Amino acid sequence: MDSLAAGKPNILVVDDEPDMVALLQDLLQQAGFDADGAFTGAQALQAIGQRAYALVLMDLRLKGEDGLTLARRMRQASRVPIVMLSGRSDETDRVLTLELAADDFLTKPFSPRELIARLRAVLRRTGAADGTAGAREPMPASGAPGEQLRFDQWVLDLRLRELRSTDGRPCGLTQAEFRLLEAFVRHPQRVWSRDELLLHTRSIDTEVFDRTIDVLILRLRRKIEPDPRHPRYIRTERGLGYLFAAKVDKLTA
Repeated sequence: MDSLAAGKPNILVVDDEPDMVALLQDLLQQAGFDADGAFTGAQALQAIGQRAYALVLMDLRLKGEDGLTLARRMRQASRVPIVMLSGRSDETDRVLTLELAADDFLTKPFSPRELIARLRAVLRRTGAADGTAGAREPMPASGAPGEQLRFDQWVLDLRLRELRSTDGRPCGLTQAEFRLLEAFVRHPQRVWSRDELLLHTRSIDTEVFDRTIDVLILRLRRKIEPDPRHPRYIRTERGLGYLFAAKVDKLTA
C-alpha cells in the first residue's frame, strides 16, 4: 500500500455543487484519503478551524464568493496546502491563483489519475504526506523561532515565510516570489535552469509558466536588488539560467 494511503491524509473538498463534492469525495476515498465536504466559504473556514486537514481542494468560482479571496483568508489562518480547481483555462486565473494563494491549479475537466497525482505531489512537497498532523498549525506570530537565512541586508525567515531587512523592515513577497527566493538562498552559487525553477516553485511544466519565471525574476530583483538594472544577487547566466551570487549565512534562532 502507498505510504500516503497508509497515513490517511484528510482532505477538505470545497465546491458549491453537492454532486461535485460527492464525486470528489468518492474519488479521494478510493485513492486512500479521508475527505470532508463544504459547500460555502463559511463552511470551509469553520471546518479548517475545527479539524486538521492535510490539504484543501477548492473550486475557484464559488457562487457568490471569490475563491481566490477565500484561499487567501485560509492562508492567514492556516498553513494547509490549497489546490484550486477551475472550469476556465484562463492564463490570468492560473498565474494569479498560484502566485497569491494556491499550491497547484487544475482545469476542469481533468482525469482522476492526474488529480490524484497532483494531490500526492503537493502533499509530499509540503510535508503533509504522512497524514494531517500539523496541517492546521496556525501561522506563527512575529518573532517566533525558526530557520533564518541572511544575505547582505536581507533576512529570509523560512518559518514565518517572510523577507525582511536586517533593521526589521518587511518586504512583501507573493508566494511565488518567496518560493523562488527560497530556492536561490538555500542553494547559493548554483546555476538554476528555468525548468528546475519551475519544478521547485510550481511542479507545473507549461510554456506560460516558463515565461512567468522571467517575470518573477524581474519583480524579485526590483524588490531586493540595490540596482535592479545591474543585479548583484540574482545573476543571469546566459544560455543556462540564473545564479544567486550573494553569500548566505544561517542565523541562530
